[in-house]
Amino acid sequence: MTRVYITIDTEYSSGLYTGPGRADRAENYARSIACITPQGPAGITHKIALLNEYGQKAVFFVDPMPALVWGVAAIEDVVGPIIAGGQDVQLHCHTEWLELAGAANPLRSQRTGRNIADFPFDEQCQVLDFARTTLMAAGAPAPVAFRAGNYGANDDTLRALAAIGLAYDSSHCPALTDGACRISLSPEDRDPVLHQGVIEIPAGSIGTIGGGQRHAQITALTLAEMLAAIRHARDTGRESFTLVSHSFELINRRRMAVNRIVRRRFTGLVRALAAMRGVDTATFADNPPPLSALGGSSQPLPVSPMRTGMRLAEQIVSNSLYGAL
Repeated sequence: MTRVYITIDTEYSSGLYTGPGRADRAENYARSIACITPQGPAGITHKIALLNEYGQKAVFFVDPMPALVWGVAAIEDVVGPIIAGGQDVQLHCHTEWLELAGAANPLRSQRTGRNIADFPFDEQCQVLDFARTTLMAAGAPAPVAFRAGNYGANDDTLRALAAIGLAYDSSHCPALTDGACRISLSPEDRDPVLHQGVIEIPAGSIGTIGGGQRHAQITALTLAEMLAAIRHARDTGRESFTLVSHSFELINRRRMAVNRIVRRRFTGLVRALAAMRGVDTATFADNPPPLSALGGSSQPLPVSPMRTGMRLAEQIVSNSLYGAL
């Protein structure tokens, strides 16, 4: 069986933050977590209900850093529905909240930074320990896995995770070679690998015209591309394949409108995985990704001009009708 990990970065938006009050928190929750629209909720409760309808599992990487400005109750509101829905909660961290926290910044230096890689090793340990403690105070089991906000980790991050007892990281995105990730792995590292004391679980990717890769994110690939990539992983003997999503990706957060194209992708993905042979959705808590048994690096789904053309057309329609997130 090939294990498919549907990973959902679940986070309040620091970009939408306007103040520490309850009304601001409620508005941010409505736009980033619950995703309340005139067509109904399209955030985590919608995704959990869909997953459970088809008997599928997902990993919700929850960012507890907004507790610095709103308290642990803000994170309880996120963790509660996920646990109640029988899904997996793991650790996420956007260090942008340290600047918004002001004097509540837990670091003695009061240092701030957009990404966790902006901090020295000892301060990364402090931030990660604070984040883990806060996540557990909000009702989550002890996490075993982490993903950095913006993928912005480095090798010190992995060493810090090992130091505080987390076994898995999923911050390496082979397709985003110009992104914020500074982990010393290459675009060819597409399979789980032991690195700096933890098992690194790369985000999935597919081949693109010109020899590059495109990341396996719900907003970046069509349903046909995602399913073809999963079947390719299964048929080439890969033990796992990781997809990326966000709590708010099914809507336009500023217009508070459902993006019907992206929602159709997510619904179709969950429905198709329930019927796909040789594939099972899994969690880090119960069935973590194994180290690759393949000799050498696996190859991504080869590029298809037809699938690429269909994606470009679909993206044009999506952006035209629904705009950016």
